[in-house]
Amino acid sequence: MLGYLGLDGYSIVQDPKEAEVIIVNTCSFVEAAKKESIETILDFADYKDPEVGSCKALVMAGCMAQRYSTDLEDSMPEVDLFIGTGEYNKITTLLKALKENSLEKKSFVEIPKYIHTDLDPRVNTSPGYMAWLKVSEGCNRNCTFCIIPTLRGRLRSRSVESLVKEATKLAESGVKELNIISQDLSDYGVDLNDKNDLHQLLVELEKINGIEWIRLFYYYPDDLTDEVIDIIANSKKICSYLDMPVQHFSSHILRKMNRKISTEAMMSKIKDLKNRIPGIFLRTSVIVGFPGETEEDFELLKEKIQEIKFDHLGVFKYSDEEGTPAIKLSEKLSEEIIDQRFQEIYDIQKEISFEKMQSLVGKKLQVLVEGSHPDTELLIKGRHVGQAPDIDGCVIINDGLAYPGDIVNVEITDAHDYDLVGHIVT
Repeated sequence: MLGYLGLDGYSIVQDPKEAEVIIVNTCSFVEAAKKESIETILDFADYKDPEVGSCKALVMAGCMAQRYSTDLEDSMPEVDLFIGTGEYNKITTLLKALKENSLEKKSFVEIPKYIHTDLDPRVNTSPGYMAWLKVSEGCNRNCTFCIIPTLRGRLRSRSVESLVKEATKLAESGVKELNIISQDLSDYGVDLNDKNDLHQLLVELEKINGIEWIRLFYYYPDDLTDEVIDIIANSKKICSYLDMPVQHFSSHILRKMNRKISTEAMMSKIKDLKNRIPGIFLRTSVIVGFPGETEEDFELLKEKIQEIKFDHLGVFKYSDEEGTPAIKLSEKLSEEIIDQRFQEIYDIQKEISFEKMQSLVGKKLQVLVEGSHPDTELLIKGRHVGQAPDIDGCVIINDGLAYPGDIVNVEITDAHDYDLVGHIVT
């Protein structure tokens, strides 16, 4: 959207008081995200008051607009325009029509079918040394707890050629770290021909000059292939890091989630991955309190988490989401039990994380420098290969000189629950 707006003469302002157009890109994946989206919209609506700001068009875009636009038109008259997840390329056309009072409706929400290419303009809003590369949109997995297929549509993959062109432009702009994302990376390319799959994409991305780290997100263990494992194991650029959503380890719960994998198959895939890529950093997410989760299911989940020892783990409490099959399931657990199970997993993972952090003390790690630490300019903040942007902690550098985008060697001297401390070495 920023790319198209820039082409059409719009400029970005940092102070919302000065903005004539305010666009809030919303989420509605879980209840907390819905509340945050609504609160943000209402906060920005204040700038429509001429005594407060200059806003003439308040736009709700993204997942919440996609999911609830009809209802929100009545309940949120402050919003001038609703744009769904497949219509974001129309942003400038719709804003022009809004300005000219020629719109016949406020909501532009269809079944999502659009996906951008390298030919579409893009503004990289991440720090200049890092970028996200979205390889596909939508999801075919249909997990019973998940609303994403409804919000984002069926899987639509971009071609390897298009992605390599975009990645090359990013590298030429100074990007060193490329984070590969989609709703389901493991299904990338299944809707295209044989020349467009994850293995071929990684082969081509490795060839791009300037790109030094390539990181993979949201690769389900169900579809983990030997080819992908091998290229991660043998690559100098692809990080030994994988974000792999498991959600649970009980075959009973996995079936209820519509996951096409068993406990045994899941463990086999993960063990194979760890054996063939020694030292790989694994991130995952799990859900506690899914309908019908017995004490035995929960004990198995704890047992496997303790056995595998993920480097990073996000734990989520199950909540009913309208429009998902899971809302109709019986055997719902009480909030008290869900909260208790959440805390148990949280505590287990905190211990594992601390052990993992302590094991890195004394080692020398390559660290991508992000800049000064937010608490003090006397410290430098960065990330090693096993730390993804925003979610996995950081490396605090207390001695040595480096600049954002530098990749330096750091000897780790101390560890906290999620962060490391060290100094630059040659």
